[in-house]
Amino acid sequence: MIEIRQEYLESIDSTNNEIKRRAQLGAQEGLVISAGMQTAGRGRRGHQWESPNNVSIATSLLLRPSMAAGEISSLTLVAALAVRQAVERLYGLETLIKWPNDVIIQGKKVCGILTEMSARDGYPEYVVIGIGVNVHTMAFPEELQDKAISIDQALAASEGAMVARGSRKELTRAIWEAFVMLYEVFSMTGDLSVVMEEYNRYLVNRNAKVRVMDPQGAWEGIARGINSKGELLVETKDDLRCVDAGEVSVQGVYGYVF
Repeated sequence: MIEIRQEYLESIDSTNNEIKRRAQLGAQEGLVISAGMQTAGRGRRGHQWESPNNVSIATSLLLRPSMAAGEISSLTLVAALAVRQAVERLYGLETLIKWPNDVIIQGKKVCGILTEMSARDGYPEYVVIGIGVNVHTMAFPEELQDKAISIDQALAASEGAMVARGSRKELTRAIWEAFVMLYEVFSMTGDLSVVMEEYNRYLVNRNAKVRVMDPQGAWEGIARGINSKGELLVETKDDLRCVDAGEVSVQGVYGYVF
């Protein structure tokens, strides 16, 4: 099992960037870098991920997996499951997943995940799993108010909440503990077959109409869950199509989630 070794920095350009620098210097698997603030945080598809000082979680893990490069994209889904498990266990908040890796509370995004890899000859030299979680933010910019939420906002709106306020330190530790357990299971099979049922159970857009933003042309269908490769199965009037998270994005037809 991976031995987690955590380091905390007050400020960094990006925890993913720091892990990559350490990896190139020979750092061992299991290194976690977390930061109080990121000055150049990133999400999927180059989107900026804001990390104000001591408000959100910015944390990244170094892996050196012995699997084919094509299997690495599934780790993003494993990370989403880990965040979902940690949030629900600590705070009792109903927590869902919007394929492939957005973690959803009360219909809004609370977490972003970015997986990056350095590969040679079809096999990864190292992989970085970066996770950002909104924890203490109580007001988002107008353009994000209907899309983003923080742990503290969710707790404030939840009747009978287990606690009044989230803890960045506690949640970071719980996320990586959950990830290590899920990663061990994933590593035994090299696919998501063992956790597929759990992932689909919490998939918010399962059986909902989605729009697939394919570079060759957008199309719509009904999301039916994921397969063991982490592909989203989308049913159209003609067939059942497999959508790869590394190639396209999926949007709700009527809003962020739906």
